Amino acid sequence: MPGVLPANWTFEMTEKTPRAASAALYRAVWRWHFIAGLMILPFVLILAVTGGIYLFKDEINDVAYSKLRFVEPASSQLAPSTLVAAALGAHPGSLTAYTPPAAETRTAEIDILGKDGLKDTVFVNPYTGDVLGTLWDSGPAGSPAMYVVRKLHSLEYVGWIGNRLIEMAAGWMVLLVASGVYLWWPRGKGLGTTTIKARRGRPWWRDLHAVTGIYTGLFIVFLALTGLPWSAVWGGKFYDTANALGLGMPEGYWSDLPASTQPLSEATDRAPWIIEKQPVPLSGAAQGVPQTLDQIVATVEEMGIVPGYSVSMPKGPEGVFTASIYPDDITYERVIHLDQYSGAVLYDAGLADLGTLGRWAEWGISVHMGQEWGLANQIGLLLACLAMVGLCVSAAAMWWKRRPSGALGVPTVPADWRIPRTLLVMAVAAGLFFPLVGLSMLVLAAVEVAVHLKGREKRLA
Repeated sequence: MPGVLPANWTFEMTEKTPRAASAALYRAVWRWHFIAGLMILPFVLILAVTGGIYLFKDEINDVAYSKLRFVEPASSQLAPSTLVAAALGAHPGSLTAYTPPAAETRTAEIDILGKDGLKDTVFVNPYTGDVLGTLWDSGPAGSPAMYVVRKLHSLEYVGWIGNRLIEMAAGWMVLLVASGVYLWWPRGKGLGTTTIKARRGRPWWRDLHAVTGIYTGLFIVFLALTGLPWSAVWGGKFYDTANALGLGMPEGYWSDLPASTQPLSEATDRAPWIIEKQPVPLSGAAQGVPQTLDQIVATVEEMGIVPGYSVSMPKGPEGVFTASIYPDDITYERVIHLDQYSGAVLYDAGLADLGTLGRWAEWGISVHMGQEWGLANQIGLLLACLAMVGLCVSAAAMWWKRRPSGALGVPTVPADWRIPRTLLVMAVAAGLFFPLVGLSMLVLAAVEVAVHLKGREKRLA
């Protein structure tokens, strides 16, 4: 990444030739590319490894828990209420959500909040009512193992700072690709390195790094940008801005309905990202005879919701039933809220009802998770994840081979180089677009100045 401030200050107005200025700029970009790459390397490795695993979470869950997730088809399935009764009989507690079988060979999944305060998913054979087993409810991850992978991917295990560190790393990934292309770009005739020409040693690692980066850079930028909606600072600002402009959630969302204090993300595991923070509505009355689960399932299926959906139970006497699905084909994404007493549809919207930025964000997130184009999507992004690992390994190898003994081996810069004004503006713009990257730039710039001043004192002593 180009430096925001020079590593060594000078007030000499010496005239430079264009060639000297270009060389100085190249070394400055190389210096910041090196420093930023070394700084975020462990985070990129975490993102690449956990992301590559999570791309295949459904396949992994199906293999690891096949006895819970699959059954032999029979003539007809039992009513939802019968399956729920069987689950509650084996696992006492209160029903929180019911997921009908997504296919003839799939089990029904019933989420139950136990008396111990923990929520489990009970798997029931939809043809016989047999309870096949339980797993701790892990939400969209589908299993405790994939839940761990998902939380590692966002570093949520280390608290709020983990999400910020991952956000910073994602922003720097974009800038590293841009600065890497600049460093690769040919200064003379012909093209930069497009094949691995060296046979061994540091040149071989350099060629591997350059070739891997130039062929996969766009994929890495895509993964970084489509992962940012989940981040706290950038994602929060994008969410608020998109909705404030009417380009996120549906226009007039809840404007004519009484709303609860419960966000959609707490009502269902299958909430579209762009509206997950919005409150669910309230039922028209707080008394009466609630609709049965059988009635609600029949209603939403008549409305055409596709298999794989889940029905969440009302929270309290004013709560609503919420049927939702976040499918592989994002065009079938849908959220339906129904009054728990009358069964009236209070809200029904899918992808087409979202604003422009909302649709783009939902599509990007779907592709990011490898679910939009099936196996081709998964394999393509897996290769990008492997490329990220390769870039980290090759960068570390180059650094290790070039560093002097007992030193970091940070590339040096001329004492009198000056940053072109356009480049400085671009660096500031990048820092504003990625706030946590901008903050890290200021920290690195402060370190650069401190190192320079310390070196200057030694020279004057």
